[in-house]
Amino acid sequence: MTPFGVKLRELREARGVSLADMAAELGISSAYLSALEHGKRGRPSWYLIQRIIAYFNIIWDDAEQLLGLARISHPRVTIDTSGLDPRATEFANRLALAIKDLDRDALDDLMRVLDARRRKPPG
Repeated sequence: MTPFGVKLRELREARGVSLADMAAELGISSAYLSALEHGKRGRPSWYLIQRIIAYFNIIWDDAEQLLGLARISHPRVTIDTSGLDPRATEFANRLALAIKDLDRDALDDLMRVLDARRRKPPG
């Protein structure tokens, strides 16, 4: 599953909406909606996200959160390291090979490192 798929399923189940009913209201197939929830389809379009936000009557910060989750929920990521330090290419390749073996604690550790680096001013 993707972060967007997890949130979408949580919203749907919290409101007691079936997958088929939601798909029909959004004008998409149940199979596509299921694939989004399970991370078997790429990011939904901005237009579909807006329809989901309207469907659930989501406002402000919650709508921004859903948009943010969609941005980071592509299940097949490509990392372009051309022009970067060779260590970046090595890291990206090693991560691609090892990610299936990382447990939740290891993933949390790596996320903390990324979060800390993002907050740290360059230089």
